[in-house]
Amino acid sequence: MTNAYQQAYDASLQDPEAFWGEAAKEISWYKTWDKVLDDSRKPFYRWFAGAEVNTCYNAIDRHVEGGRGDQAAIIYDSPVTNSKRTITYAELKDEVSKFAGALRSLGVEKGDRVIVYMPMVPEAVVAMLACARLGAVHSVVFGGFASNELATRINDAQPKVIVSATCGIETTKVIPYKPLLDHAIELADHKPAATIILKRPQAEAELIAGRDHDWAEIAAKAQPAECVPVAATDPLYILYTSGTTGQPKGVVRDNGGHLVALKWTMKNVYNIEPGQVFWAASDVGWVVGHSYICYAPLFHGATTVVYEGKPVGTPDAGAFWRMISEHNITALFTAPTAFRAIKREDPEGALLKNYDLSCLKTLFLAGERSDPDTIKWAQTNLGVPVVDHWWQTETGWAIAANCVGLHLFPVKPGSPTKAVPGWDLQVLDEGHHPCKPGQTGSLVVKLPLPPGTFYTLWNAEQRFFDSYMAEFPGYYKTADAGMIDEDGYAYVMSRTDDIINVAGHRLSTGQMEEVLASHPDVAECAVIGVADQLKGQLPLGFVCLKAGVTKPNDQILKEIVALVRETIGPVAAFKSCTIVKRLPKTRSGKILRGTMQKIADNQDYKMPATIDDPAILEEIDESLQEIGYSKARKEAVE
Repeated sequence: MTNAYQQAYDASLQDPEAFWGEAAKEISWYKTWDKVLDDSRKPFYRWFAGAEVNTCYNAIDRHVEGGRGDQAAIIYDSPVTNSKRTITYAELKDEVSKFAGALRSLGVEKGDRVIVYMPMVPEAVVAMLACARLGAVHSVVFGGFASNELATRINDAQPKVIVSATCGIETTKVIPYKPLLDHAIELADHKPAATIILKRPQAEAELIAGRDHDWAEIAAKAQPAECVPVAATDPLYILYTSGTTGQPKGVVRDNGGHLVALKWTMKNVYNIEPGQVFWAASDVGWVVGHSYICYAPLFHGATTVVYEGKPVGTPDAGAFWRMISEHNITALFTAPTAFRAIKREDPEGALLKNYDLSCLKTLFLAGERSDPDTIKWAQTNLGVPVVDHWWQTETGWAIAANCVGLHLFPVKPGSPTKAVPGWDLQVLDEGHHPCKPGQTGSLVVKLPLPPGTFYTLWNAEQRFFDSYMAEFPGYYKTADAGMIDEDGYAYVMSRTDDIINVAGHRLSTGQMEEVLASHPDVAECAVIGVADQLKGQLPLGFVCLKAGVTKPNDQILKEIVALVRETIGPVAAFKSCTIVKRLPKTRSGKILRGTMQKIADNQDYKMPATIDDPAILEEIDESLQEIGYSKARKEAVE
């Protein structure tokens, strides 16, 4: 008997217009579409052409009108400031409509851009929704981003207004935002007409007369703004993601397709019912924060969580368990990095015993490849399905997942399970021919991409085509390498530029990382390819050990090398590994393998703008010198 997943998947590929047209009935439209899919400018497909809609109305107003006004829309929990707040849908409507009025008083109208440079506070979500209410285009920049990076985004998006706060807080450290913002505006060629600054008690800031406005004051004086109808194909937001040239790429998401796809995922992928509490433990500065903190839960009439804290250290490795228990959270969505950090501090899961987690039904992992050891640890300790799923900033939602709301498949650790309905995922070799099951190649998606994905790059249509569509005509290039097995399970092994070539053998660093992570003393690891005169490249491992390990380092390293040889074989040529205290990561938890590779290969490198702690790179450099790699050359970055 065909399961619900297979029925949905087959229908989505056989007749995507009928499939997504049916899903679109869940959305409130001012005007329905002339055509579900406009394919008149391939590969620049557009969904729900001719329709009119408002994203904010679907996130808030329709639920207030439908009787959910007293239900919690946002739960804010900030262990770093020791504060909590619940905002109902009715209260959120009032706040958003007032702030939209404040933006309008500064001249913001439909199509104008607004940059949001905020910490993890409810006002960040309010600002995003207020832009959507007016039909303005928001571009959220991760709070605390360096001034030159912010300036680059100001120049590209050309915002009329920038919304910010006096500070953000990283565990115990206060990060003043206003000096960073002022310097960014100085550096930028484009000058915003105004800024709105949320004053936080942890840091004061001087407001510049005529340009800077106090959030509380301007919102109090504003006339509430009603929702503005926009074309379904009009842009909702720009989100900048890393570009290979160093110039960030402005991913553009539309209003209509985004609404339809994200609303559909809440039940079908995440199995969430309206009224339940959904927690994406990310940041609004990243795509997960856009899709699953700000938008999808609210489209669905669920309760979303804004958490200002870390998985460990706020106050301990039980921070997530306290949140789940206290706020009756049904599903948690976080990065594997968070669980590796928890596992490292509390290997036996002792802190779990202090909390009642019976409300939690599912754990979802994404953002970094989930190693089997972390998945098994989570399954054993939480006793719920652990769903690894794979998606990208460009896609906006999952390409492959275990769609819990349709059919729960057996978990295969290391695989994000199967392609989600709407995604014609394929594996192609270097000659663009389909790979056999189990054969590694380039993971690509046959066009058209489903609704809710990006449809261009801001002011860079040719770059969009060149970066994503040119190499495999008729397909979207994910730039990830992987395979699909005989059961249809996808495996994402690494970025295509992270496949290493050892004496003509294409090897996956992700596969080696799985082996390293399976060692009982290893908490976290990374494998990179380093230059070798004889073989082209050789793999090099970095491991962080679990707390309390007493075994000598030399013995652990010998065991790891033997484990790789035993599991993958001598072809892996895995001989070098070093133990480090921590791995360099972006603020969203992605390991900076490319920078580590440049250090190992003694190449010039720039300090990544997204790095969580720059001091880690010096530690990596020292560890590499100890095993015979030279000190790298770093370019000065302001």
